[in-house]
Amino acid sequence: MDFHLAQINIARLVAPIDDPRISGFVRQLDEINALAESSPRFVWRLKSDSGNATDIAYSDDPFLIVNMSVWTSVEALRDYTYSSRHVEVFRDRAKWFERMELPHYCLWWVPAGQVPGVAEGRARLEHYQRLGATQHSFWFSQRFPAPAPEQSPA
Repeated sequence: MDFHLAQINIARLVAPIDDPRISGFVRQLDEINALAESSPRFVWRLKSDSGNATDIAYSDDPFLIVNMSVWTSVEALRDYTYSSRHVEVFRDRAKWFERMELPHYCLWWVPAGQVPGVAEGRARLEHYQRLGATQHSFWFSQRFPAPAPEQSPA
């Protein structure tokens, strides 16, 4: 069985999504999402009928937004995140999002063809927040290899 890399990241907006203070972020969403989808080794991203995930609930907090995607490898996601135009948006995040105390991102392996749901992503992130990097959920700085073909992810 082959595995792909799933990622989740959450962010808490400094204002409602339709507030002018968030407009710089919203204005770039379609472009950055299209960049992801056209990136080498991109597999899938969470989106609603709106074309993005800003209206998909992560929790009861309406200011908390979620982003999830699946890639063929750690390197593919890392290249998109830090070596494409995405990094410009990433650097500007303090304009639109509150600083979070706990980690707000994590990675994990999924069987190729599996699309993770928000509940799974939240569980993986909460695990990472509690226990740090493990085979169950990790980050670029302390990654774990994909499970061996005879194993399945925990």
